[in-house]
Amino acid sequence: MEEIRRVAEAYYEHLPENDKKLLKNKFNSMDKNGDGRISRREYMKYFKKEKAKGLTPQSIFRALDKDENGSLDFEEAKVLFYIMQSGKAITCMACEKFMAGAYFSCSQCFFDGAKSKFDICCDCYGGKKFTHHDGATFCDNYTLLSESRSPAIAAPAKERSSALRTIEIIVGVASIAGNLTGCIMM
Repeated sequence: MEEIRRVAEAYYEHLPENDKKLLKNKFNSMDKNGDGRISRREYMKYFKKEKAKGLTPQSIFRALDKDENGSLDFEEAKVLFYIMQSGKAITCMACEKFMAGAYFSCSQCFFDGAKSKFDICCDCYGGKKFTHHDGATFCDNYTLLSESRSPAIAAPAKERSSALRTIEIIVGVASIAGNLTGCIMM
């Protein structure tokens, strides 16, 4: 989670002042009682009202609550806002824990354009605590990012920008996070 905190802080520091004000306003709209903190209850109510998917699980709130006091101050909420903006709110399909670092994805589900992906945490993957389709090839999230660049690099110059736009759509802002290891067949 510390890596995401560092990325979120760097992301926030480079935002235009107007966007920083918008985030402060969003924080204030979540902080219904005006005490300068977002309680677990305010968090759950906000995301239920907004019908946000992927951000309501308790595991995400616990991960965001760095000082473990049961609420989020603005510094902790900056990480939430980064996760909301980047689409980084990924929970394990097997145990439903929030995945803040490396995780594994079924590469067939990732690259076939399916609306749903199959992402699992390292513990569930390593412990084989999941079921998925036969012949699935699992790759860590950093390898998928790296491999998704290959078609663009190999494309002729005329087609490269189109391939890059497609990749940008596939991976979104996740490219901020980093680089790591390989794929494993199951």
